[in-house]
Parts: sequence; C-alpha cells; structure tokens
Amino acid sequence: MSTVELIKKYYENFNAKNFEGMISLLSDDVVHDTNQGSRSQGKDVFRSFMKDMDRCYDESLTDLVIMTNEQGTRASAEFVIHGVYKVTADGLPPANGQKYILPVGCFFDIKGGKIARVTNYYNLNDWLRMVS
Repeated sequence: MSTVELIKKYYENFNAKNFEGMISLLSDDVVHDTNQGSRSQGKDVFRSFMKDMDRCYDESLTDLVIMTNEQGTRASAEFVIHGVYKVTADGLPPANGQKYILPVGCFFDIKGGKIARVTNYYNLNDWLRMVS
C-alpha cells in the first residue's frame, strides 16, 4: 500500500468510526502528538485517546488532501473537520451540542508500511470561540 493509500485508509476509518481499523495502521510504538498538548507513545495510549475523543466529540472530515515526500516516509494531510461537542472535556468549556467546522493539519512518519507518528494541529482559539 502506498503512503497516500495508507493515510487515506486511516481517515476513511476515522470517518467510519472504525477506530480499531485506524489503530491497525499504526506501528506498535506509534508516537502521537496532540494539538497543543503532550506526546504519548504506543497503540494502547492512542486507543484510549480515541475512546475519549469519541465520548466527547462526534466528528467527520471532508476536503482531504494528502502530500508525501518522494520516499513515502513522511506525509501530511489537510482537511476540514465537522464536529459536534457532545460531552464536556476536562479543562474545556461546557458541552451542549455545539457544532464546529475547523481546518486541521496532520503530519506523519511512515516506517515499515505503518504510521509511526501522528502530529495534529488546529487553531484551538478558533475552536474555543465556536463552542463558547
């Protein structure tokens, strides 16, 4: 599978809420950098993160554009996330079904045909304005 196909499959699984499908595309020691947050490592930590995200947010993405280097070892994706804030997340404003639409960027390292790093970025201040 090419790097573009790998990243596309990752996001197809995201939109289908098939989080185990997403996790199957990750290396065992995947590094996950959350937006303006901490770095974590490993599939189990990623799985826990996705469960918490699914509990608090209902999200899908559109307008996916994937870019890679010539070797296929690095990739980036840009897309628009459409979401509903369902349940209040720790340290964030109260949730009451607020809808949001937000551009997002993500960066990847690819090793051995698996995603070895996922680094997400979006404008947190814009999101906070949409849900406050």
